[in-house]
Amino acid sequence: MPDLRVRALQLLTRRDYCRAELKAKLAAHAEFEEELDGVLDTLQAERLLSDHRYAAQRVVARAGRYGNARLKQELRQKGVGDDDIAAALPEAGDETDRCRAIWAKKFGHLPESAEERAKQMRFLQYRGFSGDAIRRVMRGVDQ
Repeated sequence: MPDLRVRALQLLTRRDYCRAELKAKLAAHAEFEEELDGVLDTLQAERLLSDHRYAAQRVVARAGRYGNARLKQELRQKGVGDDDIAAALPEAGDETDRCRAIWAKKFGHLPESAEERAKQMRFLQYRGFSGDAIRRVMRGVDQ
């Protein structure tokens, strides 16, 4: 068990992990799953492992490139709970402002045709921005 804790702490000193991600990394080194769960519970109790902190850091780091839907999806895939995701998303800032900034960086000019407009909207949708944010940005562009 001390060996498992040392491995966990070595990983956590490099960057934050969510519980599910750290559990997957340490699974090969644990003899019993109960032992691994015990180490993870101890780390959480000591506030060295926190899904909420991981989600907040991940959202802040990736908010400049992606919309809320994409951020939610990535965090769910990492095993972060919905409560932690909901608490972390406001840290990203206003989705419409982020969407507008990405649109301006990528395109920066008004769409000249319906096809070009659709292309720009698809790009923003792929980045995980809500339809509402995309419409606001495109409506602002048209004005």
